[in-house]
Amino acid sequence: MDAEQLMTRYRAYLLLERGMSENTRMAYMADVEKFAAWAAADEQCPSLLGVKEEHLQAFVASLHDVGICARSQARIISGLRSFYKFLRLESLIDTDPTALLESPKIGLHLPEVLTVEEIDAMEAAIDMGKAEGQRNRAIIETLYSCGLRVSELVNLPMSRVSLQDRALIVDGKGNKQRMVPMSESAVAEIQLYLSTRDVQPKRGEEDIMFLNRRGRRLTRVMVFYIIRDLAELAGIDRPISPHTLRHSFATHLLEGGANLRAIQMMLGHESISTTQIYLHTDTRQLRQEILEHHPRNRP
Repeated sequence: MDAEQLMTRYRAYLLLERGMSENTRMAYMADVEKFAAWAAADEQCPSLLGVKEEHLQAFVASLHDVGICARSQARIISGLRSFYKFLRLESLIDTDPTALLESPKIGLHLPEVLTVEEIDAMEAAIDMGKAEGQRNRAIIETLYSCGLRVSELVNLPMSRVSLQDRALIVDGKGNKQRMVPMSESAVAEIQLYLSTRDVQPKRGEEDIMFLNRRGRRLTRVMVFYIIRDLAELAGIDRPISPHTLRHSFATHLLEGGANLRAIQMMLGHESISTTQIYLHTDTRQLRQEILEHHPRNRP
């Protein structure tokens, strides 16, 4: 079986067996294709089915040589582990060459977080005289108050939003549904947006909540630009993205005393270990509070 046939079967496995989103599937496929291209150019490397651990180690070393950072290397290795696990499950190989492959050590990356005042400043920076002004206010409140991923926001159906019950249902990673409560602010901003929305949805977009001026759903890139531009107008000089609002949602909940397991459910994290990064963020802020207010640290 050649590499192209393996890729076709692996792509179907990711979709049908793993239920991954399109973006995740593309990332996993890109990791394996990167390795397949490297292996094809190396005369000493056998076919993908004959790869040994030493070949994978040489590939990882090549990533380091071309300047790919440790975090990206770790992600690529994760993609290769998934691929060779698939080959093992399909009985196409007898042993998994990634079993003993080590990922590079990466430091803990604490997410950027906005203060409530900075989020308010971003909303205040919106030009409400423009047609998209109220839509953008609703977008910020929905991202922040519900902790949505940008992909969940742009694909949010109106039929999954209950303003009366103040809750919405989203399809998260792996097509897993979860219900998220909505804040009063998010409900109010969405109500205003829907009452003033005057665009005609294109065919197939009739149930989509957030539309552009041509009646189509927004792209993730478009939302990124909206958030970035508003942050700049609000005087925020740090790199800000839609995901920053999601991080802020989780961090503010934790600071307010919310249970970590409840935050995990609202974020749609499969593992509690993913949510635990916000404990580190909270600890960092606690340390700063101690340094500022403890009597032994005062001049």
